[in-house]
Amino acid sequence: QVQLVESGGGLVQAGGSLKLSCEASGFTLYYHTIAWFRQAPGKEREGVSCMSGGTRYTYTYYLDSVKGRFTISRDDAKNTVYLQMSSLKAEDTAVYYCATDTRYYICSGDGISGEFDYWGQGTQVTVSS
Repeated sequence: QVQLVESGGGLVQAGGSLKLSCEASGFTLYYHTIAWFRQAPGKEREGVSCMSGGTRYTYTYYLDSVKGRFTISRDDAKNTVYLQMSSLKAEDTAVYYCATDTRYYICSGDGISGEFDYWGQGTQVTVSS
């Protein structure tokens, strides 16, 4: 049974940092493409970052508004994916979700294409200005 559990959200002041974790179970993370999405109140869900899996070359993507501030990473030994967020802004406030899919091509340097198969329950990130 595929399961994703996010943690690490919370309240932080603008300019601060948070590191989100997403622990995966029921599958081997290395062979999966992973991603972080977020959804702010009244707004559509948007893809924040993704990292392709299961291929020799790893593709990563970042939403323009988070480039240089957020970093996606993966610890295969712990079967966990992370999102390090720095220089946080009020507009980063949202519920953050991790997601995974077996298709490597769903993530490229140009963005995320398609719906991910598996999702976590989300973790709230609130940035106070």
